Amino acid sequence: MPAGVRLADVGTDHGRLPVWLIRHGIIDRAVCSDLRAAPLSRAKALAERWEVSDQISFRLCDGLSDISPQEAEVVTIAGMGGETIADILHATRWIGEAGHRYILQPMSGMDGLRRYLSAGGLAIRREVLVEEGDTLYVIVMAEPGEMKPLTEGEIWVGRQCREQESPLRSRYLTQELQKLHRAVAGLERSQRQEDIQKRKWYQLAIWEIETMKREWDQWHL
Repeated sequence: MPAGVRLADVGTDHGRLPVWLIRHGIIDRAVCSDLRAAPLSRAKALAERWEVSDQISFRLCDGLSDISPQEAEVVTIAGMGGETIADILHATRWIGEAGHRYILQPMSGMDGLRRYLSAGGLAIRREVLVEEGDTLYVIVMAEPGEMKPLTEGEIWVGRQCREQESPLRSRYLTQELQKLHRAVAGLERSQRQEDIQKRKWYQLAIWEIETMKREWDQWHL
């Protein structure tokens, strides 16, 4: 994150991220938003405890609805589902304006978020895998702009290139393959047209990801 920027932290909960970033001189100002009053009160209390209240504004609002584009060069949305993050972005009128960066960390539904970004006006510039316990999470950095549409496999696991440094990627590819195989197995007996089509998409994604995994493992022998 560029030093000295202004941040909007959506769904801030306790406000730990903006408080930490301000205390370490990484950002100058922040806006914390949350749908609920209780988390916002906790964020205010934390800011007061660390004496950074004068650098943080607090908004009781849905997503970015009460935040202007001038208030944030960087927007963080973390700790919610990928579809919810996509809905927040879609509802923001200034989402495609230049000069903004979006750091997104869904707890689930990464495929749905990638699908939204692939079709919308935001381009994925970088993905990072992080580990918490036995769970892998994806952090996405996106900016307004165009990108080549993602393939069905890339919707599930993101793009990869030989120069990419990602020690968790092979495990991530295996994890997503297992998830897709379970999904296909669950749809095997259904004759509903939408399930038949979904099964075809999943099978295409499986074929692509298996190819990507062989490629990745060969690069990192």
